[in-house]
Formats: sequence, structure tokens, C-alpha cells
Amino acid sequence: MAGGKKSSAGKTKSKKAAPLLGNAELTHIDERGQARMVDVGAKPATERVAIAEGTVIMRPETLALVVAGNAAKGDVLGAARLAGIMAAKRTHNLIPLCHPLPITKVEIEIDAEPTLPGLRVQATVKVTGQTGVEMEALTAVTIACLTIYDMVKAVERGMRIEGIRLLEKYGGKSGHYRAEDRA
Repeated sequence: MAGGKKSSAGKTKSKKAAPLLGNAELTHIDERGQARMVDVGAKPATERVAIAEGTVIMRPETLALVVAGNAAKGDVLGAARLAGIMAAKRTHNLIPLCHPLPITKVEIEIDAEPTLPGLRVQATVKVTGQTGVEMEALTAVTIACLTIYDMVKAVERGMRIEGIRLLEKYGGKSGHYRAEDRA
């Protein structure tokens, strides 16, 4: 029976989420502490957007090599953009309780920031669906950053991937979220 199971008395017990402090609840954990995929079937399809970011910190010489397009493995930034897009589309294969989504947009922006020094990666993911795309945006950023690392690790193995986080999301029941320090 969808959404519940029958007790010995024949009544349907609903599977509730595990309570958290305040009004929040862990929706992927049931009241017995077991993992579950949330049923989003009754939710209306709405436009949902998530924006995430991360950075790859590297030496100035490594950054200059990447920006000039002189890495031995080829176009670092192009490969990272493509990897991020592909990762967003495959998130449900990587994270066990994510729903497969009909993503309508994935945009990966990579900006050189000499003051880090390094690259700032930002992913914007959009869907019209019944659940959000936060995990897809975070996965896109993570894989884009890992691809940058992979493409230039022969030059610098000490690069650091940092600050992967959700910057903003809107759409859906929970409404708009914006990181406090987002300008």
C-alpha cells in the first residue's frame, strides 16, 4: 500500500518523517530511523532553481597556466564545465535518495580569482518539477572542481577544493533560501 503499511488490526499506518528540533524534520529518515525516498507524487510541479559554488585554491603559476589554456591535458575550464553539466544530470545515480529529475538548465560559470588565488565555480540548475535541485547544483560544482584538480594535478598536487555550498534556491514549498553572506 503506497504511503503506509497495514497494522495487525488492518488500519493503515503512515510513514512519518523523523522529528528534529523545532518544526523541521528529516524527510529522508522515517520515524524508525530508516532511510526512505520521499514520495513527491502529490506535490505540484513548479519551477525550482538552485545555485551552488565552490573554489579550487592553487598557486598563482598554476592559475596562470589554466587561464592561458596551456595545461598538458587540454582545455581545463571547458572540461570542468562539461563534467559539471553531466554530473547534475546524473545526481540521482550518485546520491541514493535523490529523485531523477527532468532538468531544464545547467549552467557552470568558472571565474579566475587571483586574490584566492584560484578558480570560483558556480552552478545554476533549473527544473520544473515536484522536488528541488539543490543536490544537482552541489554535485555539479563538486565534480567541476574535481575535474579542475584532475586536469592540473601533475602541475600542483597541493590544490584545495573549498567552500562547496548552496548559495540560493527558490521554488517549491520551502520557499526562497539565500546564504546570509550572498551579496
